[in-house]
Amino acid sequence: MSCASFAKLTTLSPHWIGNNSFSSRRGGSSPLTATRRVSLPIRASSYSDELVQTAKTIASPGRGILAIDESNATCGKRLASIGLDNTEVNRQAYRQLLLTTPGLGEYISGAILFEETLYQSTTDGKKFVDCLREQKIVPGIKVDKGLVPLPGSNNESLCQGLDGLASRSAEYYKQGARFAKWRTVVSIPSGPSALAVKEAAWGLARYAAISQDNGLVPIVEPEILLDGDHAIERTLEVAEKVWSEVFFYLAQNNVLFEGILLKPSMVTPGAEHKEKASPETIAKNTLTVLRRRVPPAVPGIMFLSGGQSEVEATLNLNAMNQSPNPWHVSFSYARALQNSVLKTWQGRSENVEAAQKSLLVRAKANSLAQLGRYSAEGENEEARKGMFVKGYTY
Repeated sequence: MSCASFAKLTTLSPHWIGNNSFSSRRGGSSPLTATRRVSLPIRASSYSDELVQTAKTIASPGRGILAIDESNATCGKRLASIGLDNTEVNRQAYRQLLLTTPGLGEYISGAILFEETLYQSTTDGKKFVDCLREQKIVPGIKVDKGLVPLPGSNNESLCQGLDGLASRSAEYYKQGARFAKWRTVVSIPSGPSALAVKEAAWGLARYAAISQDNGLVPIVEPEILLDGDHAIERTLEVAEKVWSEVFFYLAQNNVLFEGILLKPSMVTPGAEHKEKASPETIAKNTLTVLRRRVPPAVPGIMFLSGGQSEVEATLNLNAMNQSPNPWHVSFSYARALQNSVLKTWQGRSENVEAAQKSLLVRAKANSLAQLGRYSAEGENEEARKGMFVKGYTY
């Protein structure tokens, strides 16, 4: 089913795509080849209206996304931090704590689940997807299969999972999922090479097209890792190139922009840079790239936290919402919503209620930040601790 909108596409890739890092400059004085422009309809199959409505629901005022899509191995690391074994029973207990928190839907519009969780139920036999629906929270699903080495690159990665994605997405839709997530990463210390950027953008675009064909709103997540000692200006430069490439290939793959959500990292200095940037500086640089590279047709920008402390992630989001934006600027946090919850819970049934209250505190704080009304006054020291881990894997 064709959408009425059209995209102007160039048949040539951006000039910086090649065998070298895009930070290098071309030599020579040959004239640029003339560009031929074509008009192609944007397609999103028979799900177009539903995709647009789902994206709008998730990008609703004062709400954001709870990301609990950690793989079993990564969830095991979280459980180990409080002395629990990585068993299905313990993973189910922790996710039940999160997904059955009373009042969560006031601040959370979507929850990204791991495949195991999508098919799980509470100990009372109620499906997790039904727990979410009752609070008007849209269930989502992580669909990528993780990162593997990218041959021919500078020790960089590619995201796998396109094989069989259409059939898996159709099954996830039947189970109740209405949006999907695919995470790929770009490393500044590794270049990044033009090959890695192009591979990341193309993979995200193919995934997005397949997701929309099967009724799932794709969350497009090109994460620029915090690793490195680079200045914020370098992050801005890389973000401009990466986001430009991503939207170029999304258009080439006829992805309906009104039916996607973008989940980028904020534009910050490298985690090992000698000077920290203020929330106002991070907001200014991040919004600059968004305005230059992201079409206003995209309904929501759902930032990842990427190892920032709970308070840092909230303060930065709040700074970005001090004036109106063309998009819903919000959050899709994992550690920045869960860290305090885990430490409160400690795997003990008698701590469940206190842990759920801790989740509501963080969810409400980020809800206020989405509205531009957050203050860090009264935040405890634990919430101010950074969570960056060099070379962190999910």
